[in-house]
Formats: sequence, C-alpha cells, structure tokens
Amino acid sequence: MEPLYWLQSAEDCDAGIARLHAEAPLDWFEEPLPDNPYLQPGPGYWCVTRHEDIAAVSRNAEIFSSAHGITITDLPPEFLEFFSSMIAMDDPRHARLRRIVSKGFTPKMLGALEGSVQTVAGNIVDEISERGECDFVTDVAAALPLKIVCDLMGVPDSEYDMVFKNTNIILGVGDPEFAPEGVDFITALLNAGAELAELMTEVAEAKRGGDGTDLTSVLVNAELDGDHLDQADLASFFVLLVVAGNETTRNAISWGLKYLTDNPEQKAMWASDFETLAPTAVEEIVRLASPVTYMRRTVTQDTVLGEQELSAGDKVAMFYLAANRDPAVFEDPYRFNIERAPNSQCGFGGPGPHFCLGAHLARREITVMFRELFRRLPDIHAVGEPDPLQSSFIHGVKHLQARFTPVGGH
Repeated sequence: MEPLYWLQSAEDCDAGIARLHAEAPLDWFEEPLPDNPYLQPGPGYWCVTRHEDIAAVSRNAEIFSSAHGITITDLPPEFLEFFSSMIAMDDPRHARLRRIVSKGFTPKMLGALEGSVQTVAGNIVDEISERGECDFVTDVAAALPLKIVCDLMGVPDSEYDMVFKNTNIILGVGDPEFAPEGVDFITALLNAGAELAELMTEVAEAKRGGDGTDLTSVLVNAELDGDHLDQADLASFFVLLVVAGNETTRNAISWGLKYLTDNPEQKAMWASDFETLAPTAVEEIVRLASPVTYMRRTVTQDTVLGEQELSAGDKVAMFYLAANRDPAVFEDPYRFNIERAPNSQCGFGGPGPHFCLGAHLARREITVMFRELFRRLPDIHAVGEPDPLQSSFIHGVKHLQARFTPVGGH
C-alpha cells in the first residue's frame, strides 16, 4: 500500500480496504522509493489486512520479529532502538525493559493519574469555552495526552511546547508542515530525538535520590530484582512514551469528534446515557480511528500465514486500520456504532507481547475528554474535513475546526 494511499478520501480508502479483504489473504507490494538519499528501497513486503492473520502474527513474536524494524522502510540500526525503544525489540531484551517500565502502569500509578486527567480536561475546556470555535486537534485533542504524559514523567510545564514540537517532527517528518526547513530527514529526526533525550537526562538527574512519585522518580530510584534502566534506555523510553502516548490518543480524540459529527444520532445516544455507553463508544472510536495504521514484523524462519508461504527475511506489515474493518469480524464494519459489542479492535496493537502498555490510560483519557465536552459544550461539532497528516504510519489529523455555543468557564 503506497504511503499516500491514506491521504485519499475516506470513501476511496474504504473501497480499497474492501478490495483487499475480498482478494488473496496476503498481498505483495513493492516498497516505495524513499525520498531521501540516506534510505534505500527494500525488497517489498506482504500486506496483512485480515484480523485473524494479524492476531496470529502478533502472538508469535519468535517467528515474526520486531527487532529488524517496525516501519516498512529499513532505518539505520541506531534509529530502531532510540526512536522505538522496546517496541522494536524481541525477548529477552523486550521482556526486561517492559517489566521495568510497567511499574508506571500499575493500577496504583494509573489511579493516581485519575484526578489529574479530569483536572487537565477541565482546564482545556476552560481555555476554549468562551471562544465558540477552536482548532480541535491543537487546542483539545493534543493538549490532554501530552500534558498527562509530561506529568507522568515529571516533566515541567515550561517544556511542553518543546516536547510538542519534537513529537510532531518525529511522527510527521514526511509532512511539509512539520519537516524543519534546511535539514534532511535523518538530521531532523536526530535533532528532535536529541532534544527530547537531553530533557529526559536533565529530569532524571533532578529526580535521582529523591522521593518523588512520578514515573521518572520511580524508574531512576527503584530497582526490580537488581535491574534498572540505564540513561540510554530511559531516554529511549521517554521518546517512545511522549510520541506514542501523545499521538495515538490525540488522533483517537480528533477522529472521535469527526465520527460523532457525521453520526449525530450516535452522539445523541451517547449523550443521553454517557457512563453506560462510554466503554463501547471509546472502543468504537479507537476501532475506526486506528491511530497507528500499521506495524511491521520480519519473518525469522520459513512459515505459512493465511495459506501464503513466507520465507525467512520477508517483511510483513500488519495494517490495523484494515483489520479493524474486517467484515469477517465486524458486522457492517464501516458503520460507526457506539453500541458495538463485542469489539475486538486492534487499535492498540494485536494480542501478544507488544500490546500497548498504555491502553488503559488512553481509554481513560478519551472517556474523560468526551465526558467534559458533552457536559460543558454539548453542541460541539467538527466543521469541514480533517486535515490529514501526510504519513503512512500514523492515521493522524493535523487540524480540525470545531464550533460550539460559547459558555463561561467553571
């Protein structure tokens, strides 16, 4: 699937996905020629679109490796670990790192964030409530998860703009709006990553030896069975967290407003019984939004997937956005249905060792943000079409205008 495929209209994308589901279980695609002198086109890849096949790939990390890269185009090895952290690792390294950082996602740690999520969401609505309109992505959807991730890691508010700018560069470097002028693709990524790593190093040093309860304090001061994160691991994890933790939730919230605007009867239904319908509504938003379009794996030994023979070294790309529209799993898959149940969406990745560690937090943030919007700006709606991110990897929204009846703050 070509990188610009996802920039087509939603109708054209859906029609293409329907064709893929109706054809062979796996389709072979040539790799696009990278528009960058540092990168070379690879041999091609298998496009995996069926829900059942993606589940099989996700569960079997021994045959389908993450360590060779998670994007279709091969990147230099030093990029893999720095920008991808544990999602571009196999066990035992992956298991070790996940075991350590999972201390930040325990019920106790997440419970401590509950009040913070509510406070931040309330403050965001305060900021826009009297305007009557806003850029929903930058003013609302992006503001919540980035503030929460920064709070989780103990990053001061003064660094918010820098973190926001660099996360946009890392995941949007192919988009003219976010690509820095005068530097090439590789340099832009390295500079953005270096700024974030330097920030994390400074924050970690300030927390070392203290008794803080933020995740950075926990990670630098506590050992797990004698194990701990070194500086490089911590910096890499921070880059992963601010990029993945910000982008996925922000895009789910952004697409969510678009889906609710396009389906007013669904919005009215949710508003009439918010708490009861919130769990299924959030799952449905994540299903259709599929904020991460795909993840790549590399075959470690000859095998068979969906009746297709694969050879060691083959690349397979799991297109979550397509799997979440698989008619074999989802009845009327292109319909936005907030009561859909069961809903085995793979917007947080497929089942297995790489399932998103922050899925619970993301669900919480989406729920709280829409609860606050429904409560205080009940007629908020999208105006026009979303401005899509030019990326094959992230199903992103850069801008989305929204309007509502102005109201005073709290």
